[in-house]
Amino acid sequence: MTETARITKRYGDVAEAKADGVTYTPRALADFVAGRIVAIANLPSGRPARILDPAVGHGELLLALLSKLGGHVEICGYETDPEALAEARQRLAAAHPSAVLNLRLGSFLDHVLDDHTGGLFGSSQPYDLIIANPPYVRTQIMGADRARQLAQQFGLTGRVDLYHAFLLGMATVLAPEGTAGFIVSNRFMTTKGGASARAGLVDGLQLREVYDLGDTKLFDAAVLPAVIIACGKAAESTTPSFVSIYQSKAEPTHTATDPLAAIRREGIAELPDGRAFQVQHGTLDNGGNPAGVWRLASEGVESWLATVEANTWGTFRDIGKIRVGIKTCADKVFLPKKWDRELELLRPLTTHHTARRFRPEPPNRQVLYPHHTVDGKKQAVDLARFPASRAYLEEHRATLEGRSYVIEAGRQWYEIWVPQNPDDWPAPKLVFRDISEQPTFWMDLEGTVVNGDCYWLTGNEDLLWLALGVANSTFIERFYDRRFNNKLYAGRRRFITQYVEQFPLPDPESSAALQIVTACRDLYAAIEEGPQPEAERRIDEMVWAAFGLPVEEV
Repeated sequence: MTETARITKRYGDVAEAKADGVTYTPRALADFVAGRIVAIANLPSGRPARILDPAVGHGELLLALLSKLGGHVEICGYETDPEALAEARQRLAAAHPSAVLNLRLGSFLDHVLDDHTGGLFGSSQPYDLIIANPPYVRTQIMGADRARQLAQQFGLTGRVDLYHAFLLGMATVLAPEGTAGFIVSNRFMTTKGGASARAGLVDGLQLREVYDLGDTKLFDAAVLPAVIIACGKAAESTTPSFVSIYQSKAEPTHTATDPLAAIRREGIAELPDGRAFQVQHGTLDNGGNPAGVWRLASEGVESWLATVEANTWGTFRDIGKIRVGIKTCADKVFLPKKWDRELELLRPLTTHHTARRFRPEPPNRQVLYPHHTVDGKKQAVDLARFPASRAYLEEHRATLEGRSYVIEAGRQWYEIWVPQNPDDWPAPKLVFRDISEQPTFWMDLEGTVVNGDCYWLTGNEDLLWLALGVANSTFIERFYDRRFNNKLYAGRRRFITQYVEQFPLPDPESSAALQIVTACRDLYAAIEEGPQPEAERRIDEMVWAAFGLPVEEV
């Protein structure tokens, strides 16, 4: 099945816009990307410039680019939505009648994947300019077979997104002296799923400018965009610039008419609607690794991180493996909101609803947990030994057996799909929420089972207490922002494995670390009597000092 047919099918029951990856570009952003392309482009002489938009939509990007170039061009484009393509063709022809339009109903990737010896559109000549807002379609929507095909073709690994393949496909058809501008999700710059695509762009193009447009809400959809401006491999190699903009509560230093105007100047810009944004300018750093995380580097940031590194003994990864909580794939059966009977296999459950810094609220949920360890190996329990639990599970057998993948994996029909290790639950655990504005880490000493809406870590108890103090500090907020350079809306951060495992730890034998451990233990006990803001403040100061830094307001 072609990509055209696949998208037309709407990927089953997924909403139409989501399945198509449709996120049409607002005119202001289209003008910005077009302007940056033209500012550095080396246009051909003696012939029309060849322009590609691999996902035309309603033509907004092409219109913006042509408004800065004029009509003496050849436009090539693909679009899988016939109505959108018809509108784009009409708009482009009306605004630029002298432009040569070669727009096709179909998928750009279908043509890249096929061996077109004559080149796209029957020509071996590559494209002078590419402008694109490729579709955002995740693996689980496009289907495993298609994801696997794209991964093999483009050398992608991990959770493949359709736009990763678009990016690498475009890199293969950009002229060596050409210029391109791409709009992507800013997640692309930091997630493991984007690593192979980042490496492909670094190896296949000369990156020029990167803009992390953060939580500016330029799109109606919940997209945090980034813009990449790049040239072909024949262009001179330079260090790419990097600009980021994120909403801030700090006092403004100047005003700007809109977020795209604000990025011209560093500092805190206030917009007419009352929002304030912090703008930072620097260069792109990936740690010397083509697949590495893209982050903003500047003299001040590098000096700060060097001080942290000099005072770092290890990272959270050195304590143990960070895991997500259990995944039942049948929550209504295994962990309903209330139980109407007593069952032998019920265990206390930690969820984000009981989240609290340092010490959680008492658990108010239970999970039916049919697993134990025998001779060091995880196994499903023998239900014959637990008659009440067996009777309950039998009532829901049809639902549980409906999870065919459990049976196909050689598992018992009543098992939790991802139970983790039963032996780990009684041990002290550092548990934390995924998404929050302020880091929310706590110590679990109650032996609870951790639900899949939280992450957890177990290991040496003293190191866990030390990690607890570091993780809940304003220092780690600053470290997160400078090391990973990634936020969601309203200043929220994602505390996921690939970030948290890199959080630094001071020398656990140092006096500073020992003080943090003692203070965290004392705070844990004191919180039972109520909030302890002064004790939290003291621990915060200890953490900053342990890394050789003065306390900063975050």
